[in-house]
Amino acid sequence: MVRSTILILAIAAAVGGAALAPTVASARWYGYGHRADTLAERGDIRADRFDIRRDRADVRADFRDLRRDLRFGRFGEAARDLADIRRDRRDIRLDRGNLRRDHRDLLFDRYGY
Repeated sequence: MVRSTILILAIAAAVGGAALAPTVASARWYGYGHRADTLAERGDIRADRFDIRRDRADVRADFRDLRRDLRFGRFGEAARDLADIRRDRRDIRLDRGNLRRDHRDLLFDRYGY
C-alpha cells in the first residue's frame, strides 16, 4: 500500500515537473541576452525613420519637378515625376507599417514570454 502511494506521488511529480519545464526554460529569455535584441529593434526603428524622412524629401523634390515640368509644358517628364511620386508615397506607406510593427515587437512580445 505504501509502495503504490509513493509510486503514484513520484509519477505525479515527474508529470508536474515536465509540465513546468517549458515555463522555466522560457523564463530565462527575458533576462540574459535580451538586451541585444532590444538594441537591434531600436536600430531598426531608427533606420525606418530615416527611410521615411528620405522618402518625404524625395516627394518634395518630385513635386517641385512636377510643377516646373507642367509650367514649361513638358508633359512626358511630368508623367514620370508623377509615377515617381506615387512610388515614393508607396515606400512611405510601407515604411510606416514596418515602423508600427517594430514598435509593437519592441514593446509587446506576441508569444507571451
